Amino acid sequence: MKIRSSYYIFLIAGLLFTACQKGFLDQRPMDQISEPEFWKTTSDLEVYLNNFYASLPDWGSHNAGPYWVDNNSDNMAPGLFNTRLAGLTTLPNTDGGWGWSNIRSVNLFLEKAPQASGGTEKDHYMGEGYFFRAWYYFDLLQRFGNLPWIDKALTTNSEELYQERQSRSVIADHILEDLDKAISLLKDKESAPLFRINRSVALAFKSRVALFEGTWEKYHQGTAFGVEGANPAKYLEQAASAAKTLMDGRKFAIFNNGNPDKDYSLLFNQSDLSGNSEIIFWRKYKLGISSHNGQRYLAIIAGNTGITRSLVQSYLCTDGQPVAASPLYQGDNGLLNVVKNRDARLRQLIFVPGDPITIDYSGGGDTLSKFQKAAVNLGGDSRDVTGYQIKKGCYPDKTLQQGDFMSTTAPIIFRLGEVLLNYAEAKAELGVLTQADLDISINLLRDRAGMPHLLLTKIVADPNWDFPGLTGIVNEVRRERRVELACEGFRLNDLLRWKADQLIVNRRPKGAKFVPGDYPPNTSISLDAQGYLDPYKAALPNGYQFKPERDYLNPLPAYELSLNEKLMQNPGWPRK
Repeated sequence: MKIRSSYYIFLIAGLLFTACQKGFLDQRPMDQISEPEFWKTTSDLEVYLNNFYASLPDWGSHNAGPYWVDNNSDNMAPGLFNTRLAGLTTLPNTDGGWGWSNIRSVNLFLEKAPQASGGTEKDHYMGEGYFFRAWYYFDLLQRFGNLPWIDKALTTNSEELYQERQSRSVIADHILEDLDKAISLLKDKESAPLFRINRSVALAFKSRVALFEGTWEKYHQGTAFGVEGANPAKYLEQAASAAKTLMDGRKFAIFNNGNPDKDYSLLFNQSDLSGNSEIIFWRKYKLGISSHNGQRYLAIIAGNTGITRSLVQSYLCTDGQPVAASPLYQGDNGLLNVVKNRDARLRQLIFVPGDPITIDYSGGGDTLSKFQKAAVNLGGDSRDVTGYQIKKGCYPDKTLQQGDFMSTTAPIIFRLGEVLLNYAEAKAELGVLTQADLDISINLLRDRAGMPHLLLTKIVADPNWDFPGLTGIVNEVRRERRVELACEGFRLNDLLRWKADQLIVNRRPKGAKFVPGDYPPNTSISLDAQGYLDPYKAALPNGYQFKPERDYLNPLPAYELSLNEKLMQNPGWPRK
C-alpha cells in the first residue's frame, strides 16, 4: 500500500471553496508550520480540511467539466473509445487508482483534531473529517471492491500496511458509520460556514453510498463480485431513510419556475447557484481567481464527443409513452423531429437547428450565431462524433466563450434531484414503492419537465426496456434516473452496480441518422446499414468487448501486490 510520510495543504486560490473568505490566503502554508504549534484552534482545523475540498468535482481535466464524464458509459461516445468498455484495460504496475495518501491525511486529522479547542465549532470540523474519509473510501470501494480498513495515520513501519483486504460489505458499513458520525456532528445548512460540508450534504451522500452497495450486492449475488451472506435490503433501507430524512427537512425543493422548456437547463449553466432551491452543494468560480474554459467547449467546440442514440431513445414522448409505443413519435430523420413531442429535457440536452450558440449580452443581446448542424464532418476537438451535440451546461454568452479561462459556470456536487431518484430506486428495489412515494420523488421531476406522472397502475410496456427480466416499475425508475442525470457522471457506476453488461458487450454506440443533404457532397462518414452514425465501426467491428468475469472492478497494481502477499487480486486479473 502506498502512503506518504508527510502531509501538505495546497492553498490553491479558487479551487478551494473558501478561497474567497477573508484571511484564507493569508494563512501560513502547512509545510512551514511545525506540528507543536498546530492543532490548537478551529482555524487550524479549517485550514487543514481545505485541502480535501479540492477532491470534490470541478471542471478538472475535462474541458466541459462534469458534462463529459459520461464519456465512460453508453450515454456518450468520445472520439477515442473507452478502453474499459472495450475490454482493453491493462494491469498497471503502480498506482492505477490504488492510492491511500488522502485517507492517511484525513486519519491524521481525526487523530489530531480533538486536541484543538472549540466546542461545537470543533465538532463541525470533526464531522467534515468523517465525511471526507467516507468520500475517499467510497471512491476506492467503487474501483476495487474489497479493501483494507485503515482508520489511523500509518507510518512506513506500521504493521497494518501488510493487512489483507476486508469484504466490501464491511468497508461499506464503515463508510456509512463515518457518515452517521458526520451527520451527528455537522451543522445544518443554515448555520454551517458558507461553501463547507453540512449535514444535508452528508445525508445526500449517505443515500448515494447505501444505494450503490445495496444494488451491487443484490445484482452481483452469486458471482465472483458478490458478497457471501449478502444483505442488500440493509443498505437499500438506509438509502431510502437517508433520502427521506433530507426530503422531510424541506430545506430544498425541485427548481421549478413553471417553464418546462427552460427550467431544467437553468440548473446547469449558471455561475451562481446560491439562490437555487434544488442545489445542496456546489462549487463557485470567480474571474481573476479561478475559472475554466467550459463555455467555449460546450458552445463553440463540439469536443470530439457526442450523445448516443441509446440515450436519446430513452426519452419518452409527451404522452408519457416510450417511442416504440407512442403515436406522437416523429422518428429521427433530422434533429427537429427527434425532439418533437418528446420529454422537454431532451430538447435541453442536445443542440437542434436554431439554438443560439453565442449571444452578445453586453451589447444589447444580439444573437451572433446559431446552431445549424452537428459538425460530424470535422476533425479534432471540433468534431461531433454522433450528430447529437451536448447542450447541457451551455450558456451562450459571448463574454464567457471568447477568452481563455473566462467561464465561471458552477458545477453541481449534490442536488435534490439525485436524492429523490435514490429514494425511489431504493423503494422499488425493496419492492415497497407506492404511488405516494412516486409523487414525492420522480413525479416532482416530471412536473418540472411538463411530463405526465408515472403511475404504478398505468405503466406502458416498452419492448425496448433495457432490463426486460425486471419489473416495469424498476425499468421506469431506471429510465428516469438515466434521463434526469444524463451526462452528470452517474451512468457508468449505475451500469456496474446493476450488473448490466448486456447493455455493453458486443454493442457499439450509434448516433443520429445521417442527413446527406446537410453536408458537402462526398462527405465521408461511418454509417451502419440503417444510415445511423456508427463511429466505432472500423475500430470495434464486434462492438465493446467488456469482460463480465473481470471488468466490473479495476485490477490492483502489480507492484503493490508484490509488496504485500496478503493482498488478493480482483477476479479475472493476474497478480503480475
